[in-house]
Amino acid sequence: MQRNIATLVVMDTQGLHFLWRNRRAAESFRTGVSLHSHTLYSEENMAFLPRYAHRIPGVSQSIRKHEATYRRYYGHDIDYSRSWWTPPLPAVDAETVETKQINDLVQLPALVSLTDHDSIAAALNLHVLDSHSVAPLSVEWTVPFGASFFHLGIHHLPFDSATTWMETLLAWTASPDLVRFSELMVALHAIDQVLIVFNHPLWDEDLKGQDVHREGVRGFLDRYGSWIHALELNGLRPWSENRDVVALGQERHIPIISGGDRHGREPNANINLSHATTFSEFVAEVRRDKFSQVLFLPQYNASLKLRCLETMTDILRDYPEYPGRVLWSDRIFFRQHDGHVATLSSLWKGAGPGLVRNFVALLRILESKRVRSTLRLIATTAHADSLLY
Repeated sequence: MQRNIATLVVMDTQGLHFLWRNRRAAESFRTGVSLHSHTLYSEENMAFLPRYAHRIPGVSQSIRKHEATYRRYYGHDIDYSRSWWTPPLPAVDAETVETKQINDLVQLPALVSLTDHDSIAAALNLHVLDSHSVAPLSVEWTVPFGASFFHLGIHHLPFDSATTWMETLLAWTASPDLVRFSELMVALHAIDQVLIVFNHPLWDEDLKGQDVHREGVRGFLDRYGSWIHALELNGLRPWSENRDVVALGQERHIPIISGGDRHGREPNANINLSHATTFSEFVAEVRRDKFSQVLFLPQYNASLKLRCLETMTDILRDYPEYPGRVLWSDRIFFRQHDGHVATLSSLWKGAGPGLVRNFVALLRILESKRVRSTLRLIATTAHADSLLY
């Protein structure tokens, strides 16, 4: 326990701050920067679903039953990789959530970089709605590597060439070639205003096993680390993993940076504190000066499992203010074998299986502020990832 306290004290001198330990941590800075959050333009693939769902008693049996029915009816297994869900918030609301938190919690102006999976549509939408928008055109780029994949945050693409860049990046993801990847990284690095971040580098998202995943990370950084400007400390990953990312950054001489990875309504659990007033100036701080100050916000000190459960509740709740996407099943999509894309609502033609209805109803209990507050109070005093040693 004492070792962890000592580790935190040392890290404070290396650009890490915790708002619940120091309420004045932001006072000497000019801007709060929110990096890596998602909007309705982010397609979240559901290939992971059977790996997790089959581990849950009751749920596993029900899913296997529906899989068998599907197999009998269509003559082949469900291809979960053909389905995806989208976060609930449109670009304007996502930007507002992040801006408001920074304004209210640390009383600073905000810079917000939205990074949907393989799409810059959110920021383009902000520029269409407001010709004076300064929103950077950013993306979370899917990078296949070996038997797995990584995610790179590519922040602040040049406005005039951003659409062309996205076509190029998507074409590479569809047909990966490591020689071509090196060329793309060199070209992105050559654009002074672009910031390249290795998002949640130590998260074994593809469940290959920690040893296999970390070996892949080492190989990736050996090849391309010269063009990686920062490693992300992720607001939805446990502190033990983020602490290892800090050590990795020190070992590789790569700055660490914030990345909240918001998918629901809870704003990012960490931000960067900056002396910059524009995103280009912020990029220069990180790239040229190797200066990055990460501030973890109070929600990060709550139970990670509870926060993920609350995010799931946000995803599954109704949004009457968003016509056409009111129901959670309106925001889940499936590409059929004839190429037609349908929503889960249209496939079910009803409220869905009883087990699913009951599960959603149970989660919606968390919509009560009183229930959330009580659970957070209980969990904060007991959870293993707490930093309140």
